[in-house]
Amino acid sequence: MKYTIEELIEFETDIADCFNKAMIKAPIHLYSNNESKMIEIFESINVDDWVFCTWRSHYQCLLKGVPPEQLKKDILDGKSITLCYPDYNIFSSAIVAGSIPIATGTALDIKRKNDKNHVWCFVGDMASETGTFHENYKYAINHDLPITYIIENNKKSVCTDTFNVWNMKESTYSKQNMDKIIYYEYENKYPHAGSGKRIQF
Repeated sequence: MKYTIEELIEFETDIADCFNKAMIKAPIHLYSNNESKMIEIFESINVDDWVFCTWRSHYQCLLKGVPPEQLKKDILDGKSITLCYPDYNIFSSAIVAGSIPIATGTALDIKRKNDKNHVWCFVGDMASETGTFHENYKYAINHDLPITYIIENNKKSVCTDTFNVWNMKESTYSKQNMDKIIYYEYENKYPHAGSGKRIQF
């Protein structure tokens, strides 16, 4: 599905407005300032490919082809952080690093069946430093699985900074040309959760 930067922003702004009007009775996780990067990544994602996400997945769902009216309805129903659409091969999880082993297992299944589709797994910056990610990434490399991990560093890990927690100057995966890794940084205008204008808990 083709979207412009402006259309993605318009959708997310509408969701933030709905949240501020107390139309959404559950947590939401919003994107901003990474629209061009998301559009660029999805230029390589085919309709039969699998996309696995974190709790922040509105843009992925739109770009994978989920109708915006269906997506908005599900978000209004409180499913913002657990959006799953088997018909569109997209899955998200509200559990930190929860989708990573499922994505890796899907890639293993594709390889065993000699299928041609690919797995794309979106990962937050803090989750990329967990043992779960390290183990799955190593397995995918050593078995040459058809998977690409997209590490999105918005410099927000709930209320902490990933680099400070691990006493690092840069991400383990920020180096150029790492096999099976796309890494990018962006400044999200929204807080870790919510819209910044209404307390959600």
